[in-house]
Amino acid sequence: MTRGGSGSPRKPLSPRRPKTAAPDAPKPEKAPSKRRTVITKGQKPSQKAPPVSRAPRTVSEKKRIAAVVLEAFQREYPDAHCELDHTNAFELLCATILSAQCTDVRVNMVTPALFARYPNAQLLATARQEDVEEIVRTTGFFRSKAKNLIAMAGALLDRHNGDVPRTIPELVQLAGVGRKTANVILGNAFDINEGVVVDTHVQRLSRRLGLTREADPVAIEQALMPLFPREKWALLSHLLIWHGRRVCDARKPRCGECVVAEVCPSRGTLE
Repeated sequence: MTRGGSGSPRKPLSPRRPKTAAPDAPKPEKAPSKRRTVITKGQKPSQKAPPVSRAPRTVSEKKRIAAVVLEAFQREYPDAHCELDHTNAFELLCATILSAQCTDVRVNMVTPALFARYPNAQLLATARQEDVEEIVRTTGFFRSKAKNLIAMAGALLDRHNGDVPRTIPELVQLAGVGRKTANVILGNAFDINEGVVVDTHVQRLSRRLGLTREADPVAIEQALMPLFPREKWALLSHLLIWHGRRVCDARKPRCGECVVAEVCPSRGTLE
């Protein structure tokens, strides 16, 4: 008999199908690890990051390198000096204003005529713009330079009795004068070590030597000053500039000829 009140026979249960294991899902491929590229301040992303494994990381390490650099360069360049021809502070001020975006060699080619015609602030302040432009034309940006020279001379008469001032705050108030130019004047015309002149050579060498990673000239100056004796600040700029022009070239430095190669963290990486 069947259970239930219908009296109809119960349908047999359909056979249970065995469970089949689901095929293993393919595991996602692990993305290849990307090597992180360190981009230093002032470096374009497309440029290859310079090796920094050997770069000094502490102030004491930087001071050690600074001492070696100063001693070696003083031996190598005993005659290092400002290469802008001048006989007094006024001439040096004019020449330094003209040296912006121009070589010292080119400036020295035009300043004899400029100084012969305008030997002091009184004469330069009353000069005609077009006359000064004609003299300094080959130095580049000659219109703005001529304008700055005349305005600078007028300011010397109005504020300083025609004399070149001896402080950075007073100098940077003159037309065409920034902190770099002010340091040039103080260090070379008055033997006052108020700071370090940072031009393109000093900027390049200070970074290659691992003395700073800064790119801004003012920040580089602030980084260099504690590493060197104050009485050597003006000389330091000349030493770095001379080495930059003669050995540590911007595009192809000659590390094999460098007297500080043993302490330079960039040696052999730029040739």
